[in-house]
Amino acid sequence: MNPAAPGRRPRIPRTVWALGFVSLFMDVSSEITHALLPLFLTVTLGASVAMVGVIDGIAESTASIAKVFSGYVSDRIGRRKPLILLGYGLGALSKPLFPLAGSVATVLGARFIDRIGKGLRGAPRDALVADVTPAAIRGRAFGLRQSLDTVGAFLGPLIAIGLMAAFANDMRAVFWAALIPAGLAVLCVLVGVEEPKRPATADPVRPPVRLSDLGQLGEGFWRVAGIGVVFSLARFSEAFLILKAHQEGLPLALAPLVLVAMNLVYAAGAYPAGIASDAVRLRDLLAWGLALLIAADLVLARAAGVTGVFVGIALWGGHMAMTQGLMARLVADTAPEPVRASGFGLFNLASGLALLAASLIAGLVWDRFGSDATFLSGAALAAVALVLVAAGFGQVKGRPVVAPR
Repeated sequence: MNPAAPGRRPRIPRTVWALGFVSLFMDVSSEITHALLPLFLTVTLGASVAMVGVIDGIAESTASIAKVFSGYVSDRIGRRKPLILLGYGLGALSKPLFPLAGSVATVLGARFIDRIGKGLRGAPRDALVADVTPAAIRGRAFGLRQSLDTVGAFLGPLIAIGLMAAFANDMRAVFWAALIPAGLAVLCVLVGVEEPKRPATADPVRPPVRLSDLGQLGEGFWRVAGIGVVFSLARFSEAFLILKAHQEGLPLALAPLVLVAMNLVYAAGAYPAGIASDAVRLRDLLAWGLALLIAADLVLARAAGVTGVFVGIALWGGHMAMTQGLMARLVADTAPEPVRASGFGLFNLASGLALLAASLIAGLVWDRFGSDATFLSGAALAAVALVLVAAGFGQVKGRPVVAPR
């Protein structure tokens, strides 16, 4: 943890910056692939839109389940970096399977391995950010890491567009290029990420966390987890944004522009939202994030043409910027330090299973009733979430959800 002079705000620790750049490189790699994957599945491999939703839902719920186990193991052994390294290593190892895929099953297997890697690294990584960061700038630190992560998420699709032009729309060749930034991410973990040193006076043997210790996760944490579930039910996979843009006339080679636009807004807003979460009432930020999601769904449902779709996509990115780092900060605030990684794991399990359900339902609604119905149903669920946040999410640990000031 970086020291700070009296009266001065502490600096964001070096490890938080390193984890941000690790996330950036891995997101460049993943988004080069994911920006094209829905069309690779439907156009090249002949999968249905419902199958795209199934694959995305299974992949994300797999990551969420893995986060539970990695979070508990991280707390039990008292280490973060080994699991972070293993998680990013599995993500890199999954990348060659995408260009080699000749069937939907192979893509599902590749996504499964990739998301196991994501699950293994996610909870220990977020817990490490909280471990090394003073509470006064915790929102800022999570916002920075999320912002760098999202910079990678819009650079990846931009690179994919350039590679599609260079390789004459050969998606398999583009997938091979994704190996390079994945390798850089693993290298950054090895050389840049450090765990906090234990004080010399501390007990050198940390008692391992037991399952019964998870009872330390109190009402405030479970309230946050419940809000995470409602959020995820209202927000299905971004794969549907790509399919909607293509349906409205966006050429195949420009499909990655969907994620570029969304993540550009997301990256620009995540750090300011993190700064705001250190100073203002968190419930208000959550409510504004949900209002942006409702607006995005309504625009996407009624959009006629590519321009209207991109307005909706920008609003979707604004919703992500307002809420994703904020939810991580709330978990860090409400989960006690000895079981912090376990708390992140349980939170992500709950929200991931909800995202699985949301993506499955969205795919089925699209196939049965069309894309408009998919986004209108998303707006309805987001409106329910907004009412619940306004009515019920007012206390964490018995106090109003406001930053200490």
